[in-house]
Amino acid sequence: QVQLVESGGGLAQAGGSLRLSCVASTDALNVYDLGWFRQAPGKEREFIARISGSGAEIDYDVSVKGRFTISRDNAKNTVFLQMNSLKPEDTAVYYCASPVVRTESGWRGYHWGQGTQVTVSS
Repeated sequence: QVQLVESGGGLAQAGGSLRLSCVASTDALNVYDLGWFRQAPGKEREFIARISGSGAEIDYDVSVKGRFTISRDNAKNTVFLQMNSLKPEDTAVYYCASPVVRTESGWRGYHWGQGTQVTVSS
C-alpha cells in the first residue's frame, strides 16, 4: 500500500500561485497513476487532475484546466500541482491519491494523503 504525504498548502491572494507536492512511499511510483482532489467545506471531494505512471497522459477537471498543471518526478517519488491564477473558490483541502481510476461516475482515488489546506483570499 502506497503512503502519500502532501505539502505546500497555505494562504494566497486571488490571482496568486501555490505549488503543492506529494511524496509517495513506494519506489515503484512509475506504475501508478497519481491524482489530486480537493474538498471544500460542506462539499464533496472532487477530482482536480490526474497523471499516468509515465506522465504521458494527463487529465484535468474543467474548473482548473489552463490554470493548474500536474507533473511528476518518478526519481523523487513526487507529484506536483502548480496552481496559478488562484480564485477564492479554489479554497479547499487538497488531497493526493493513488492509484486513480476512471469510473462511470468519474475519477476515483484509492489511497489518500492527509491533505493540505489551500486558502485563497479575495
